[in-house]
Order: sequence, then structure tokens, then C-alpha cells
Amino acid sequence: MTAIPLRRDIHYPESDDQPMAETELHREEMTYLIQALQSWYREAPEVHVGGNLFLYYVQGDPRAVVSPDVYVAKGVGKGPRRVYKLWEEGTAPSLVIEVTSDSTRDEDLTRKKACYERIGVEEYILFDPLGDSLEPRLQGFGLGNGRYQPLPLESDGGLLSRTTGLRLRPEGHRLRLVDPATGEPLLSDEEVRDELSRLRREMVTRSEG
Repeated sequence: MTAIPLRRDIHYPESDDQPMAETELHREEMTYLIQALQSWYREAPEVHVGGNLFLYYVQGDPRAVVSPDVYVAKGVGKGPRRVYKLWEEGTAPSLVIEVTSDSTRDEDLTRKKACYERIGVEEYILFDPLGDSLEPRLQGFGLGNGRYQPLPLESDGGLLSRTTGLRLRPEGHRLRLVDPATGEPLLSDEEVRDELSRLRREMVTRSEG
């Protein structure tokens, strides 16, 4: 009779108890990018937008992990995840954005870049909101023949994301996402609320006039 090997459940941690971002500016930028991309893909049923969670890329090895600040995964269901397991999702994110700081720059440009290239992330974007860690402060790489190639920057320092169809443009401390068809920027949830409040005030003013 053949013995059945014991199966050990492998624990994939959900947190390393480290802060989400180095500064408030970095946290606000991550939040904006996630909210804007979620809005952009709201009607796409098989696109998941997330960030700041562990992505495990080797089944059975919890040390094979990376934590993207922002990502877009196509061909997977929506909904929050506690972690992203590559072997369960069946596909790597198509886009990863890292909001770079002085303390993360080296990892973003070496270990993370090599990891994303190896697992097949089609597009890798780095943005430095403070402008003191990267030169230029916006950099992009696209996968071609299994290797990352630099994406060309436009005259305003922005670039076109091939995976999303959006323009990415530095704007102060923000990496603004722009709909190229209309030229209109994608707004954060807070900006949407402010715009609705402004429109309501205008309507009240007109009705009172």
C-alpha cells in the first residue's frame, strides 16, 4: 500500500507590518492612481485594479513575493483580494506602477524590475513624486521579446501607457492619468466630490438669480 505524503499548508503572509508609503505624498499618489484606474475600468468585468498587497509568484515558496504599489490585472475577476497568487489568478498584472522614494529606488530599479520582467508584467512604470530620487522622475518600460525596453517620453515628460491607452503626465507631485481621446484628466474620488459640489453651487446660484 502506497503511503500518502503529508500535506503541509503553506502560510502566505498578508502583511509585513511595514508602513504603506514613505510620506503622505506617496500615499496620496498611490490612492489617486488606484481610484482613477478603478474608475477607468469600472465597466470592464474582467479587469482588476489593486495595490499595496503581496503578490506571490512561486507556488509553495512564500519568500517569492513582491508588493506592487499599483497594478492592473486583465483577464481576472474584480473584487478585493487579501493577496495575489499568480498560480491561482492565472496571469500576471499587465501594468505595475511603483511610486518611488529615496529608500525604494534601488529595489524598484533592480529586484522589482527583474521580478516583473520575469513573471511577464507587460508594462512597468516608476514615478518619483518628490523629484529627488529618479531622473527623469517618470520612467516606463515595456516588455518586448521577454525583456524590458524603455518607453519614450514625450516633450512634457509624460508617456503613453500601451496597456491602458492612457497618457501619464507629471503634474506637480502627482502623476496625472489623462484620457487621450478627450484630453481630460481622470479625477480622484475627492476631486469628483469637489466637482459635484461646485456644480450644485452653480445650480443654486442660477436658480436664485
